[in-house]
Amino acid sequence: MRIFFSLLSFLLVTFPLLAQQNELSKTLVKIKPSIVAIGIYNPTASPRTKLVGTGFVIQPGNRIVTNYHVVATALNSAQQEGYVILSGQANQIKQHKVITQKNAIAYDLTVLSIADNLPALNLHSGADLIAEGSDIAFTGFPITQVLGLYPATHRGIVAAHTPIAIPADQSAQLNAAAIRRLAAPYLVYQLDATAYPGNSGSPLFLPATGEVIGIVNQVHIKSTREAVLSDPSGITYAIPIQHLQTLLAETP
Repeated sequence: MRIFFSLLSFLLVTFPLLAQQNELSKTLVKIKPSIVAIGIYNPTASPRTKLVGTGFVIQPGNRIVTNYHVVATALNSAQQEGYVILSGQANQIKQHKVITQKNAIAYDLTVLSIADNLPALNLHSGADLIAEGSDIAFTGFPITQVLGLYPATHRGIVAAHTPIAIPADQSAQLNAAAIRRLAAPYLVYQLDATAYPGNSGSPLFLPATGEVIGIVNQVHIKSTREAVLSDPSGITYAIPIQHLQTLLAETP
């Protein structure tokens, strides 16, 4: 009898985990075609395209979402530099010229447009943040310039809803960016999952449905949230999708 109950307990724990893994596997089939890389194209450089981050496609298929800091570097017009989008993966890559750019700098968000239509992701429409403890996943190009265009997925949970900036014990610990954000704070997702350089701009989504609930951010939030730390932590954060929805309402 003891063996029976032990086996039953094992099955009750194992089956839900297997079901969750199967859900994510099915969702990734829909997610991966919409994951793109952001690059700077320079016809005189070698290599000609430098990869700088991740983005994802949204409706109607020609709009790309990423972090503003990913495309904030000033370009060298004398060398004909320009931002480009790279779709596909491995050796099947297509390059698209960025046509327009719309920014929400306070939320470190940018919406880019290209001429072509690509498979698009669906955005979560809820007005509230996803509950703490909820399962999440994100897909992007970690350490893009080294590992190449092979989208990788990481999963975890929403660990906390946390302010974009926290008060410091001493004014000397505050930088200018932290002061600005303390004046208009908002909540972001803190994740129990590890993102890497290159993951900035990756979509944070629900494993069961693929709906995007946020945008992974590895620079903007850490610069204020962890301004008092001499060495930034390995914690991953994400901007809630509600701020993207506001930007899209302002975008033609």
